[in-house]
Amino acid sequence: MGSYRTVLVGTDGSESSMKAVEHAAVFAAQQGAKLVIATAHLHEVEKGGWARPAAPEKASDRRAEDALGRDGGYRVHGDAHVYEILRDAGELARGMGAQDVEERSVIGAPVEALVRLSADVGAELLVVGDVGLNSTAGRLLGSVPADVARKAKIDILIVHTVD
Repeated sequence: MGSYRTVLVGTDGSESSMKAVEHAAVFAAQQGAKLVIATAHLHEVEKGGWARPAAPEKASDRRAEDALGRDGGYRVHGDAHVYEILRDAGELARGMGAQDVEERSVIGAPVEALVRLSADVGAELLVVGDVGLNSTAGRLLGSVPADVARKAKIDILIVHTVD
């Protein structure tokens, strides 16, 4: 196994996915790799708390949030705060030793968004938590880690995040 230059990790802000961020951050720090933290969501985020359906294949980064400030009022579906999730995950990653960290918001279903983003950022490793692998719904309908492992064309690290 060679060294990785770019590591991508997906998070939805859950405790389980933040454990995957921790592992990815430590690994990226050890490798001297860039860490890209991504949150996938199904709606395009607008200022003022509104969400509208996104155009397919559209990805965004934090430039809009940076331009408007961290308290710019971004919210999506329900009470999910995409940029708050990314900020918290970024702070966690830096606290775990990752030096080069980028947070990305990606429009789309999690599996497709992560696979697409992995190509866009040139990631050699994709890290996800194992939530859903051993559930009945996961076995019947598929789970993010299982589907990512089938669809991604790069190395996958599935982190054990639940007891």
